[in-house]
Amino acid sequence: QVELEESGGGLVQAGGSLRLSCAASGRTFSSYAMAWFRQAPGKEREFVAHIARTGISTYYEDSVKGRFTISRDNAKNTMYLQMNSLKPADTAVYYCAARTASGISRTPLLYNSWGQGTQVTVSS
Repeated sequence: QVELEESGGGLVQAGGSLRLSCAASGRTFSSYAMAWFRQAPGKEREFVAHIARTGISTYYEDSVKGRFTISRDNAKNTMYLQMNSLKPADTAVYYCAARTASGISRTPLLYNSWGQGTQVTVSS
């Protein structure tokens, strides 16, 4: 099972940018489809973006399309989330997740491994 660790969160003003990283260790990183989720206080964990094992295919939640970009570097065992034009509604703890099955999934229960999360706070 792969171990995941997020970094890069912080406090930013609305309209600003942040780049999150998810470092993986353990099993072969390129064997996993990866995703970012987020969870705001009092809300359920929600899907943000997904990237296929090779990085060729990506998929986004509608609310982040055109603002967020998911990518991965399999040589570095790392996934990224570039977040631009941030809004206060983007405030949440952001989690990276991995699954061995192929295909896109928006369902947290279908992911095998999770990081501990990194806080993103966007001030107005």
